Amino acid sequence: MLKPFVVNIKNLNHYFGQQSLKTQILFDINLKIKYGEVVIMTGPSGSGKTTLLSLIGGLRSSQEGSLKVLNQELHGASNDQLVQIRRHIGYIFQAHNLLEFLTARQNVQVALEIHKEISPQDARFKSEAILQDVKLHNRVNYYPHDLSGGQKQRVAIARALVSHPKLVLADEPTAALDSKTGREIVELMQRLAKQQECAILMVTHDNRILDIADRIIHMEDGRLFTGEMTSL
Repeated sequence: MLKPFVVNIKNLNHYFGQQSLKTQILFDINLKIKYGEVVIMTGPSGSGKTTLLSLIGGLRSSQEGSLKVLNQELHGASNDQLVQIRRHIGYIFQAHNLLEFLTARQNVQVALEIHKEISPQDARFKSEAILQDVKLHNRVNYYPHDLSGGQKQRVAIARALVSHPKLVLADEPTAALDSKTGREIVELMQRLAKQQECAILMVTHDNRILDIADRIIHMEDGRLFTGEMTSL
């Protein structure tokens, strides 16, 4: 039996503001993402990319159309249902959003605290294991202020992937990094996602990393233009 799509969006519209100030931001969005697929979304600033990412991630409620994540309809979903979906999604942002008063291992372990079935001992083991996967085994007990920008983003990747999510949403994850480090970061995301059969939807302006995508889609003025599978 074929797996359902990780993301399945049909005729999605979204608006900001009310009544006379109401402005349409997203227009008739249609998008499907498969398990294990790496999709990169490009487009100018203000075109609606981050809004779409936040809707898929259950960080805001969808208004019109169908938006299914992991076969769960998010249009009309309750706060509790959105929270449940967010447990299966990893988030990586341009600003790594690490907690400065926690070590690298503790920052990763925070992502497992919502999974009550994982004991503190197992959470510690899993956190240390994935930090080893991202080549930070010798930085496990370092605080963020003692890490480079690339190392902080590696911790953020470890945190996003430690719970084996089915979907990772990444918003400009390489924007604050030099080209070599940025390349290492996206290749690391790609490798770990393929290992876990996890889908990645990444927003980027960085043309140097487009070749890691299975498919490239483009957002312009709130409209999405979807690409075919690449031959890379």
